[in-house]
Amino acid sequence: MAYSKAQKEAVKKYNEKSYDEIKLRVKKGNKEIIQKHAKSKNETVNRMLNRLLENEIPSMCKED
Repeated sequence: MAYSKAQKEAVKKYNEKSYDEIKLRVKKGNKEIIQKHAKSKNETVNRMLNRLLENEIPSMCKED
């Protein structure tokens, strides 16, 4: 299902308001390893990394 231009703009606005972004660099070849590992856990890479960080930094677990 395709998003309309208005939907894309609404999602962009929500994401900018609700989330910070961090760029992560990994050595060549590790991206695929990370993606496969996340998939094996039935998670997205983003969700897996957030879960790992929340376990390492409990103060990140505050609810919205």
